Amino acid sequence: MNEKRFLTAVALAFFFTQSSALMLAPLLVDIAGEFDISVAVAGQVATATFAAWAISVVSVGPFSDYFGRRPVALIGLALLFIGAIGSGFAPNFLTLIIMRVVTGLGGGIIPPNGMAAVADVVSEARRARVIGGLIAVTTASQVIVLPLVAGVADIGGWRAPFFLIGSLLGLCTLLNWFWFPRNPAPADRTFSFFSRYRGLLSMSVIRAIVAANFAQRVAFMGLFSYLATYLIDDYGMSVGATALPLAMAGIGTVVGSYVGGLVANRRGRMPLIAVCALAAGLLCALLFAIDIPVWVVVALATGALGLLSICWAVLINAITEASSQSRATGVGLLGISNQTGAVGGAALGGLLLAAVGFPGIGYLCLGAVIVSAVVIVFFLREASSGAKLLVDEPV
Repeated sequence: MNEKRFLTAVALAFFFTQSSALMLAPLLVDIAGEFDISVAVAGQVATATFAAWAISVVSVGPFSDYFGRRPVALIGLALLFIGAIGSGFAPNFLTLIIMRVVTGLGGGIIPPNGMAAVADVVSEARRARVIGGLIAVTTASQVIVLPLVAGVADIGGWRAPFFLIGSLLGLCTLLNWFWFPRNPAPADRTFSFFSRYRGLLSMSVIRAIVAANFAQRVAFMGLFSYLATYLIDDYGMSVGATALPLAMAGIGTVVGSYVGGLVANRRGRMPLIAVCALAAGLLCALLFAIDIPVWVVVALATGALGLLSICWAVLINAITEASSQSRATGVGLLGISNQTGAVGGAALGGLLLAAVGFPGIGYLCLGAVIVSAVVIVFFLREASSGAKLLVDEPV
């Protein structure tokens, strides 16, 4: 196996998987016009995508841990390819919905399976840095793909971006066919679905990682979901003018993910991410609560998202350590906490916005990261010999 080729194939898979999910936002108005429906109804293609994604990310771990990473990766990429090309050819809205369900099923497969494959292949000394780099590549898609999709759609209509992303996914599938290692699953491994989840969730360290990540995702999505709305309502920005601030915030997540990979193997990483989370919460509370210039708001938001992204990279590395032979299932659990935290952040943020205004969102973010920091400090203990979590029970 050529490790550089393998990591390139995985990075491309992560990038285009994320791209396939993010690409809808600039296309909804044109899709609504094509099928003579409202934009609100057209937005249900995103709902279908993420609902299928959630089902897939919950289910894929035990299959990956039993059947092996390569076949699962190829199945996921093939589904993404079919979903993207099929969306471009969709003759009606129902077909488009079905193709986006296929896209979601494929998208939920790639991150847990890919992270587990990297943890299997890359040495423990280098693993954290590689995982941080892969997360940075993944988050970079929101900075690169949205403007690209908007430009292509402006030239060739809303179907053209689906054909473009689908073609790139086809090439990515081909590269993974040749470059993904052909390591068979151990012969003595038995297939079990619920018992893998029970085994992992019986470990206090796994529960703590999932809980800390859930709280941090509430804060992350509370900030990210309402940042543009805050800039429009309180600072009078147009919708188009928010593109640059959101891109800057996206760069913060890329940088934070990369830095997280650099610190994820160091001693004292858990207290460090507790401090990062608290600092992010304070920045969120400040930017929503006090009257400051608009670009200071953007800078604080970028810093907060970057600090939370450092935590995210460290927690991914930690769960690959703690979950041992069930790594894909472990990363899948983190994916579940990601999705539920995102829903919680958006929903609770909306309720607090309606009740007390934008400062309520800042208080939500601060409260969530305080919970996360408490969990990290009291339940994620490291071995005294170095940056390795104390695992209380074997998987």
